[in-house]
Amino acid sequence: MSYKLNHLHMKSPDPQKTARWYVDYLGAKVVAENRNAEGRITSYRLDLHGVPVNVTGLVEGQKLEQHWGLEHVAIDAGDFEAEVARIKGSGAKVLEERLLPDGRRVCFFEGPEGVRLEFMEMR
Repeated sequence: MSYKLNHLHMKSPDPQKTARWYVDYLGAKVVAENRNAEGRITSYRLDLHGVPVNVTGLVEGQKLEQHWGLEHVAIDAGDFEAEVARIKGSGAKVLEERLLPDGRRVCFFEGPEGVRLEFMEMR
């Protein structure tokens, strides 16, 4: 059996604001803006350092219960201290900082709509 990540899907009451946050604070790039029949942008496709991320509002016609957010996204940070300082400076809520058993530092923090993110110190 073979799998690969297709995308992470984040739902937000304000997809534009959420997409902009990932661009501004985590260096994501906007790959596509999807529009409805009236020409209004309804969703974004981001490239978060090689990880495809879809940011939408609630999906019309979906029968599965919908909610805002995602559990967490782990991101390797080359300059761990600088990135943690930058995210703290953004006003993001830091949830936990700790050492992993292998000695690397991690920092869990909260993004828009309560999405938990994690910076991991790279080796």
